[in-house]
Amino acid sequence: MTAHPPALRPRLRDLGISIGTLPTGALNAITDVGGVTVGHATLIADEPHCARTGVTIVSPSSSDDGVYAAYHSFNGNGELTGSHWLNEAGILDGPVGITNTHQVGLVRDTLVRHAVTTKPNSTWQLPVVAETYDGYL
Repeated sequence: MTAHPPALRPRLRDLGISIGTLPTGALNAITDVGGVTVGHATLIADEPHCARTGVTIVSPSSSDDGVYAAYHSFNGNGELTGSHWLNEAGILDGPVGITNTHQVGLVRDTLVRHAVTTKPNSTWQLPVVAETYDGYL
């Protein structure tokens, strides 16, 4: 099997493999799902220290009632703050953050601050933040 650089790797669908039974959306992206929005920020710095990292925020809905949610671990590694609540209630009531290993707490705190600012009457907020290792960057 030939190893392809990440940008040139074929998608599963290109190989004739289809996951699930539903058709893809117009963009074949998570944002094809109604109400879902995605934002991303990248940090690249060489001084005073080298940094190549970022954060992605996936907001599943603007509904105050939350959306049904669950999670799956591919390899048993990694932190997923808020996963116990997903197991208990199966409800996601805010955005999901995805960031590097060492920034999970910072992103969690930022999501709480955002919730307090945008929904001051809300009595409950348990953010979900997943980490991904970006140390090779």
